[in-house]
Amino acid sequence: MFLSNSENETGYKRPPVGSRFKKGQSGNPKGRSKGTRNFKTDVRETLARPVQVTEAGRSRSISTQQAGLERLREKALRGDQRALDRLLELAERHAEEETAALAEGRLSDQESEILADYAARIREQAIAEIAAGAPVKSTATATETEGVNPSAESLPELQNK
Repeated sequence: MFLSNSENETGYKRPPVGSRFKKGQSGNPKGRSKGTRNFKTDVRETLARPVQVTEAGRSRSISTQQAGLERLREKALRGDQRALDRLLELAERHAEEETAALAEGRLSDQESEILADYAARIREQAIAEIAAGAPVKSTATATETEGVNPSAESLPELQNK
């Protein structure tokens, strides 16, 4: 073998010239086939798939994820220490996620809905008071509201908010 040309050398991190990728050509020309899903999607779908469970003589359908958690709970209640440790670990991790969400100021969907309903009620109440000519209750100070006279003219503005 003639070793004067460095391109022809083989060894560590230098495969034989014939098996190297050609310049300008992909190592995977066909790419990932179209129907292939990733592992995360498969796990999600598998855990969401329903299973039949019989409790107290009655059959009901629950998700695989819920059935697994129920099974883990049953084992923990029977005294299986590993199941108890795993169940407590899952509960702790879930509590940490909720705590982190609260620390970031994120609201749950239910909390957001409650706040939106409350804001709509307050808005409707203010519109009704303005329409009736009653003074509007506000937390703004006198300097913030100087020259502002809530009247029927401002009613469309409030209804659009």
